[in-house]
Amino acid sequence: MQIIQTILALALTLGILVTLHEYGHFWVARRCGVKVLRFSVGFGKPLFSWYDRHGTEFAIAAIPLGGYVKMLDEREGPVPDELKDQAFTSKAPSRRIAIAAAGPAANFIFAIFAYWLLGVVGVTHVAPIVGGVTEQSVAGTVGLREGMEIHAIDGHRVSSWRDVNMRILERAGEQGTITLGVLDGDTKGTLSGELGGWRLSDDTPDPIGEFGITPWRPDVPAVLGQISPGGRAQAAGLQAGDRILAVNDEPVANWFELVDFIRNAPEQTLTLAVERAGAEQSVQVTPAEKKQDNGETIGFVGAGVEAISWPDNVLREVRYGPLAAIPIALDETWADTRLTLVAIKKMVTGLLSPSNLSGPITIARVAEASVTSGFEDFVRFLAYLSVSLGILNLLPVPVLDGGHIVYYTIEAIRKKPLSDGVQALGLRIGMAMILTLMVFALYNDLMRL
Repeated sequence: MQIIQTILALALTLGILVTLHEYGHFWVARRCGVKVLRFSVGFGKPLFSWYDRHGTEFAIAAIPLGGYVKMLDEREGPVPDELKDQAFTSKAPSRRIAIAAAGPAANFIFAIFAYWLLGVVGVTHVAPIVGGVTEQSVAGTVGLREGMEIHAIDGHRVSSWRDVNMRILERAGEQGTITLGVLDGDTKGTLSGELGGWRLSDDTPDPIGEFGITPWRPDVPAVLGQISPGGRAQAAGLQAGDRILAVNDEPVANWFELVDFIRNAPEQTLTLAVERAGAEQSVQVTPAEKKQDNGETIGFVGAGVEAISWPDNVLREVRYGPLAAIPIALDETWADTRLTLVAIKKMVTGLLSPSNLSGPITIARVAEASVTSGFEDFVRFLAYLSVSLGILNLLPVPVLDGGHIVYYTIEAIRKKPLSDGVQALGLRIGMAMILTLMVFALYNDLMRL
């Protein structure tokens, strides 16, 4: 059931983003007078298809990992004389550039719309209040203390831990000074300190944690909220509402201590002191093994915490009017764009490990998590992935939209296209690069299983 849910989440996510991307190509191609033969969401054999009045075939194919728009093109076969003016190759380089750029443009437009929608509907964030600071960390050097709320980083406003995470990630591996705007009680202040080439780990980077910050969390009692069917907790007889008092005779103060006990004991039998309906009893449970993304094996029993109630004073509701939400949406989209470009740059320069590159398996897992987390998380995930897809396609690599734009730009400057041999060589190199990248991303995915 979990696998089916993950596959459906991936199909939904890619279906939305690929459809938008390809529709950008389709829409501009039509307006440039190019005949579109097929609009396909997915690769492989069509599951079903239909034709519109212009003779374009719309298809939903079996492999939901992409899509394409097939246009009338003299390079792919003979074109009747009466249709030659509708062929892609007959159009001026400027029009072909517009068609190639329209797909990525559609991704950016969607991201702006998604963030605009969240701004108008309104979202509630947990304020970035510091719960603890690690000694000998950048956060400790800067002077952050427990209870401080971060409201700006390097002059940029932040209102959530997501914002903080993104701003800190941008500075990974850099020298120089980082500046934090903080609220300490009712007093606003500014803290600054040297980064000293601070870097993220190569496995599963946690910018906030590795910077030295532990986010504030309310006290969460060790009370079970959900029991997964078929899990070790259910097999042991644990029930929702059970309060765990001790593990192997060691007292448990809160949920996080209970999690630590379980994580550190895969396939080891634990004796739990359980309070149920006012009476105490002993329950034995053996956590199953679960492999993390970084390869670490942890214990897992299939039980979730009771719903956490955040105090009103740490919640920040953000809502804008339709016009005021526009610049906010543009800022959010630009922040995602900048973060993606910075991440690519840091991978190329070695400041961020390529092992953080993700493929379809990781995307599927994150998609499934965002779908089940709620509307805001799913929309934010779609927006960020849409921006990433747009940037990826604009890279000047033959096969991608950016590579085609380079070819057509050179043609416009030279007043003639590159030779077929040069274009074919470029396409082969581009295909080799993309396939290598895909294999590496898939390898990373498999290593995280």
